[in-house]
Amino acid sequence: MRYLVTGAAGFIGFHVCQALLKRGDKVVGLDNINDYYDPALKLARLEQLQTEPGFRFKQLDLVDSSGLKNLFLAHKPERVIHLAAQAGVRYSLSHPMAYADSNLTGFLHVLEACRHTPGVGGLIYASSSSVYGGNTKVPFSEKDPVDAPVSLYAATKKANELMAHTYAHLYGLHCTGLRFFTVYGPWGRPDMAYFSFTKAILAGDPIRVFNHGKMRRDFTYIDDIVKGVLAAADHNGLCEVFNLGNNRPVELGDFIRLIELAAGRDAIKQNEAMQAGDVLETWADIDAAREVLGYQPTTPLEEGLPRFVDWYRSHYALV
Repeated sequence: MRYLVTGAAGFIGFHVCQALLKRGDKVVGLDNINDYYDPALKLARLEQLQTEPGFRFKQLDLVDSSGLKNLFLAHKPERVIHLAAQAGVRYSLSHPMAYADSNLTGFLHVLEACRHTPGVGGLIYASSSSVYGGNTKVPFSEKDPVDAPVSLYAATKKANELMAHTYAHLYGLHCTGLRFFTVYGPWGRPDMAYFSFTKAILAGDPIRVFNHGKMRRDFTYIDDIVKGVLAAADHNGLCEVFNLGNNRPVELGDFIRLIELAAGRDAIKQNEAMQAGDVLETWADIDAAREVLGYQPTTPLEEGLPRFVDWYRSHYALV
């Protein structure tokens, strides 16, 4: 199978490309290598992928509609896994246009390229648990209303689901949205809490703990997420949305203690108020993904976090 993976130098995209290549698929990776976080990490991921004979890479921004169209026509993907996006809830408070460009205009260009390129059999795209906003009913189900986002990032992800629904309805484009729940693991994103906490704890620097640690997150290990993405690609439903989470929310304070154990050091905590755009809890109802995709996460935090800390020490040459 020929795949186009957008965001191939990103955290999830990198791991998805690796898994596709391992099972024998051909992959064209696309990424704009922006500086939202250190591009060196993106280039290091890309260096790993470029050792694989079945991988080809194109640096391209999704706002370049003609360049994207030409890429589709040249490589004729049979499936598209769209993981490129401007991520981050807090960043959306200060850089809203980056989200409009990448998550709205860019997503529309992907939909149009899929629609106009013969042979594209389906689109699998990243949504987010952020679409649930301030919902208090837990666990979050795909049947719950998601009409009250509390960040622009969340609003763009909800918009993506509506846009995909429209293209499925009008043009018969197979679209599957995946609502990711706080993904973590080796090669992860530096803007995520587990990464910044690990960096600070190992350096002896303080960490910022929002809402005094009284928040819960459904942390999901990268390998489990990748299995869900590939299952969705193989299933290729007409117009569906699935939660991909761990179904096991953990309080932030307990999460920090696990990083301390893995690092062998105590954190210096600075308690702060809850930030705008944050939510108190995320918790994935994964019944639909389990039933339709055979999705079943198997990695608890007690195993996943030490793997990340070990990778961090190795990658940054720390003792």
